[in-house]
Amino acid sequence: MILVAAFAVILSGCGSEKSVSLEVDITNGLINATLYLPDADTGYYRGVRFDRSGLIASLEYAGHTYIDQWFDNYDPYVHESVLGPMDEFESIDYDLADVGDPFLKIGVGVLTRIDERNYSISRYYTPVDLGKWSTKTGANFVEFTQVLESQIGYSYVYTKTVTLTEGKPELKLKYSLKNTGAKTINTDVYNHNFFIIDKELAGPNMQIVFNFNLEGEGRGVGEIIDLQENKLVYLQELTRGNVMIDYIYGFGKTAADYDFRIENLKTKTGIRVQGDKPLSRMKYWSRNTTYCPEPYITVFAEPGREFTWEYTYSFYTFE
Repeated sequence: MILVAAFAVILSGCGSEKSVSLEVDITNGLINATLYLPDADTGYYRGVRFDRSGLIASLEYAGHTYIDQWFDNYDPYVHESVLGPMDEFESIDYDLADVGDPFLKIGVGVLTRIDERNYSISRYYTPVDLGKWSTKTGANFVEFTQVLESQIGYSYVYTKTVTLTEGKPELKLKYSLKNTGAKTINTDVYNHNFFIIDKELAGPNMQIVFNFNLEGEGRGVGEIIDLQENKLVYLQELTRGNVMIDYIYGFGKTAADYDFRIENLKTKTGIRVQGDKPLSRMKYWSRNTTYCPEPYITVFAEPGREFTWEYTYSFYTFE
């Protein structure tokens, strides 16, 4: 059952770009969320960096908002024109491809290497085969499936299900990647977690709490942000540019450390994020309008095998 499915015109802040996107509303009675559906011609996001499925346009719980547009100008082909918890798989075989040859981005498809330069998340690589997307919807869930049957040895059935748990202020993202090709799939994936809690800007009212004591260095550390035992705190408001910690250390080898909280100390609300696989890497990125822990896991599936994983987002308030 589709609760709401309507075409909506999405305009950029500067009014220079237009996108017509099919959107679906879901609810569990506690959380209300709106999702955009993937489409190569009319989808909200048509870039080649992020998985095109599961884009959440808005999410509200207990009078609080958690997702909004964080970037200044919207363009469906720009690599970062995405919202909410968005996945990016690392490119596969890019370094083995000659100019003009194909490589793979799961959740996007087969793309073309356009020059001799190293792979860049900000560049648009010409699509060769975007596979076929299908969608199932219910009152509290949306299931996305991409079937890719390529000519480069990689084929798969990729499924992502976004579900609002019955009776809980909880969002679950469940994934399945079945390798139907001849080559083994071995890559990393992370969720960028583009959250904006109650539109609060990055600053002392925000903190990120981890399940382990942090170590790491990066742009802005000691000036804008600081690592204090198991917390990442802002020393001042982030007014321009961004902060970036390329590698955060201190986590263990079990899924117990895929566990962190993003908290708004001003409005007393937060999000707890838990995964069921061990972290392979941990990064952190922020600009003034969003705060983004970037947890990585390894995805490995030999031909004929299936790899599954899931993330749980729990929304809460506190005193």
